[in-house]
Amino acid sequence: MIDLYTAATPNGFKVSIALEEMGLAYQLHPLDLSAKEQKQPEFLAINPNGRIPAIVDRDNDDFAVFESGAILLYLAEKTGKFLPDDANKRSRVIQWLMFQMGGVGPMMGQANVFYRYFPEKIPAAIDRYQHEGRRLFEVMDGQLAKYRYLAGDEYSIADMAAWPWVRGYEWSGIDIEGLPHLQRWLDELAQRPACRKGIVTPPPAELSDEERAEQIRNMVTR
Repeated sequence: MIDLYTAATPNGFKVSIALEEMGLAYQLHPLDLSAKEQKQPEFLAINPNGRIPAIVDRDNDDFAVFESGAILLYLAEKTGKFLPDDANKRSRVIQWLMFQMGGVGPMMGQANVFYRYFPEKIPAAIDRYQHEGRRLFEVMDGQLAKYRYLAGDEYSIADMAAWPWVRGYEWSGIDIEGLPHLQRWLDELAQRPACRKGIVTPPPAELSDEERAEQIRNMVTR
């Protein structure tokens, strides 16, 4: 059994999707980020960084894992799914996972902050993060023109990591017009039962703009 500590954010949805895809039994523990539940001592004992998501593997001596990319790697290695054994293919999956962790998440996260929530509209900041988000989407579109999925022709944890972020392109104010391969990938993953279940686990909360801004400030943008 996996204990999943999470919230309704793109990073949280990555792990919900992975657990559903891998068929692992898990217990859901939603955290209220606006109430700073992720900063309470009980959760900091699991993740000293005070961010979601985090898991505790009850079948592995209560082993705790934090950081969404590390969790995806841990679960893939635990189950032997969605991470190839072949060294080169495995490396490609990890490369695209890091592409999401180091690029797509941070750029879209900052676009969200400056475009939606920052009290002062700063056009230069908005343009910077939206333009960089668009550039990263163009990189993905080029890759997806050659392959069905990000790391090749097999669905992997790299796709699980990127999809919850990229699907929110409109919220970030990033245009995907002229990126047909990215759109095809978005649409295909949206039809996967595990993605459909994972993207509402936990269900999005009804938040005021102020509460949502506080949530964004408290979430990891990778």
